[in-house]
Amino acid sequence: MPKPSPGDERPPRPAGAEAAAGRPRDCGEEGPRAPASPPQDLSGSELQEIADEIYKLTMAHEIVLNGDFKLQMVNFSPFSLENRVKETLHEAFWDSLKEQISANPPDYTQAIQLLQEIKEALLSLLLPRHNQLRSQIEEALDMELIRQEAEHGALDIRGLTTYILDTMAMLCAPVRDEEVQGLQSLTDPAQLLREIFRVLDLMKMDMLNFSIQSLRPHLQDPSIQYERKKFQELLDKLPHSLDHTTEWLREAAAAVSASLSEPQPHSAALQGAAGGSTALPSLTSMLNQGYMNLLCWEPGQKEYPETLLMDQARLQELRAQVNQLTVTAAVLLLTSSTCGSTLLFGSPGLGARLKLVTQGLLEGLPCARCEEALQDISDQVLQEVSRTLSQLGYPALTSDKCASLKGQIKSIADKSNVVRRVIEQRIHLFLSHFISPDGWNPQKGFPKGLDAIQEELQEVGRRFRSVIHHNRQVFGPSYLGILKKVLFPEAEPESDAGTDSF
Repeated sequence: MPKPSPGDERPPRPAGAEAAAGRPRDCGEEGPRAPASPPQDLSGSELQEIADEIYKLTMAHEIVLNGDFKLQMVNFSPFSLENRVKETLHEAFWDSLKEQISANPPDYTQAIQLLQEIKEALLSLLLPRHNQLRSQIEEALDMELIRQEAEHGALDIRGLTTYILDTMAMLCAPVRDEEVQGLQSLTDPAQLLREIFRVLDLMKMDMLNFSIQSLRPHLQDPSIQYERKKFQELLDKLPHSLDHTTEWLREAAAAVSASLSEPQPHSAALQGAAGGSTALPSLTSMLNQGYMNLLCWEPGQKEYPETLLMDQARLQELRAQVNQLTVTAAVLLLTSSTCGSTLLFGSPGLGARLKLVTQGLLEGLPCARCEEALQDISDQVLQEVSRTLSQLGYPALTSDKCASLKGQIKSIADKSNVVRRVIEQRIHLFLSHFISPDGWNPQKGFPKGLDAIQEELQEVGRRFRSVIHHNRQVFGPSYLGILKKVLFPEAEPESDAGTDSF
């Protein structure tokens, strides 16, 4: 029976990498089209091939966009069937190895095979410039010599493992020093070999992650070409139209067009940021409006555009952060208007404490529980304000003012609340500049009422811009073709009416 792999049987997975939320569905003629549900006439091997291609595509996307991307070994749940099977097979293999080594005379057949695999693992950790060390490993772990020593009963397992541990200590990252040193105390050869494999697996993962981090700055342009090509290949196998992407862009186009007849500050700003005319909306302004709309979608409210499925979790996280910043800024604005900006921003640390309390109570809460959190926030705000007034020798707030402030803070839970809507519009206006061709210009100043969340909002803007810029580079031709069809359904395919660069 073939031995089980000394490490985990399953391939490593990306840490923090969001898998595409649902299958890619369909595609338009102008560019990549996402596949819908797999047709019934595809074989199991074909479906597996498609799944593998989607996995590769997702991995390439994550490596470029996720700065914290890391590969990690997959660990089964301790009580899962997979883990029980794995542990049973591993125990059987290592127990068998221990019996072979302990026999009289010892049987080193499996041990020699493991030493060969350890040698290959060590060589795989070397950089091209490690010529001398490579020669040393080849000499110290000369497999032909080891087999001859085993045949004559002269194999020194302890000496070989000592050399292996010394080499691992030279090659491992600092984070693995303690684990490698801990192996020195093991005396059972079978247990020592088992632990060597475990730590080598971790070292190989460290090397892969180091390589990914080193290469990331050079992968942006190749990744765009790779994603566009692989996505198109997938869609050629499962050809359909980009239904959800088309609907998403149609809604965006309608919103921008409607804003011309009844201008709103937010929509007008979007057009201006994109460089569009007040008389005729640009295709860029429509696409930007579509991106901004994603920040307003409740999870599960609508089908996500197929071209953004790999970024759905990322964008939903940004949406949650925007909601949290909206509520935080609204709480601070209401407190300032009730108690006076001199007290709020003139008292050492009060504004920072109120912000910290608000964000702490909102952290991780879904929108459905916002009202519950705002009840606690209103209590904490009053406590902080009362303490500060007392410390500064100011008169306490009247009961009417306390009740008014608490009521106003709790009313922020209502999405139609005037203060919340104003803050939300200003935040969206700020973010719309981030994804415009010109980007955000600091000379324009920060939107009024958002100074307290400036640092957090700029970080959200940078992350939002990163996702949108990459998506626009990959799927820009597709979006251009879809918008032309939406706006000019009777036009010939080669018509350049309304053409605008993204």
